[in-house]
Amino acid sequence: MEKAFKFYAVTYGCRVNQYETQAIREWWQSLGGVETDDPAEADVVLVDSCAVTAEAVSDARQMTRKIGRLNPEARIFAAGCACSAEPADFALPGVAAVIPQKDKFVLLRGHPLDMTDFSVDEQKRPRFAPFAIRSFRRARPVVKVQDGCSQGCAYCIIPLTRGPARSRPVDDILAETRRLFENGYREIMISGVNLRQFHADNADGRNFWTLLRRMDEEFAPEWRGRARFRLSSLDPAQVTSQECLETLEGSRMVCPHLHLSLQNGSMAVLRRMGRSPYSPESVAEAVGKMRRFWPVMGLGADILMGFPGESEQETEETLAMLRALPMTYAHVFPYSVRPGTRAAAMENQLPKKVRQEHAARVRALMAEKHRNFLLSQLDMACMHVAFDSADARHGNNEWYADCRMEEEACAARRGHELVRAVPVRVEGNMIIVRPAGEEDLTNHPSGE
Repeated sequence: MEKAFKFYAVTYGCRVNQYETQAIREWWQSLGGVETDDPAEADVVLVDSCAVTAEAVSDARQMTRKIGRLNPEARIFAAGCACSAEPADFALPGVAAVIPQKDKFVLLRGHPLDMTDFSVDEQKRPRFAPFAIRSFRRARPVVKVQDGCSQGCAYCIIPLTRGPARSRPVDDILAETRRLFENGYREIMISGVNLRQFHADNADGRNFWTLLRRMDEEFAPEWRGRARFRLSSLDPAQVTSQECLETLEGSRMVCPHLHLSLQNGSMAVLRRMGRSPYSPESVAEAVGKMRRFWPVMGLGADILMGFPGESEQETEETLAMLRALPMTYAHVFPYSVRPGTRAAAMENQLPKKVRQEHAARVRALMAEKHRNFLLSQLDMACMHVAFDSADARHGNNEWYADCRMEEEACAARRGHELVRAVPVRVEGNMIIVRPAGEEDLTNHPSGE
């Protein structure tokens, strides 16, 4: 039975967390909940936390404490990876429950004002947590296809918080994707914790590229040119296979954009990290082959600098790799010691100042490359922009460049549809665009 209440939700970390928060949001709305942007007036609060860095844990903890002081009457649910890694940090005044990541789905099984039992019967624990969505707060909804990771990189706490790799049933993935398209969304992010391990828990031979071909077969006949898929972060070892190249070249719906979990450009550092089998050279070769069918492509990466023992030579090797690759942006992080990981016990831990300096050098290089990429986008005759539902002027084009519609042209867009646009100029880190007229559509470089 519906019982009216107000709730506030704040999410830290990855797109998978954003997806899970959305599933809880929709469940609470189905029970009569109304979301508010002011935690002071909420009856219920969700803090969906991240544990990838110490800063992420600290941010979620400080927010939980702040909301508890601001609104002592609210029922606060602290959930997610940080609550698995450091649960004592979230046992704060006002917190009704500290819920580890593996149990987060319990918030889908009761009314948040009435829940007192947050335990999980291990005999009845679902193989894949039953999160599902029908909408999203942004223009680009996430479809979660995989959870957990069995790689066990030396620096990473995620296997400890999310557990081993698990894959979502294909029929559920297809049904959710269809719902989102039918509900008006035109760009869907296919996401997971480690997409390379999609169906690693099954012995049926299926992998992520099999899934992507299946999704293309299912949706391209109706949605090609009207909607698209974007791939979340990929393990570099995924993209060096012939199957990857053939799948991407044959896809009618995947954006010409990849984000790779490169982490570092030094083979010695990658070996210490315990990364999967790839090298900067193998990635460069694969990207070169992609440029044959994606002559223009967005290429992003996660880069982790300051790993234990990282030398000046190893830092230069990362910079050399990034100079050589056609990178368009990067998310650069200084190494953060995570309790319980192998790297935390390694010798030669670098001082924080050195870690930050190594990261700053990479950021400076990538800022220059990103600026050059944006300027090169002005040569595009036309682009398709998916605008953010929270801000009608802002969105991303197929190459994952940030775009902003000229103010006087904002009335031209409707809902979540892909808007054909022409680049006008670059302002800061944004491409200013205008709606495309018929005369602009004769030579669209994406082939759509």
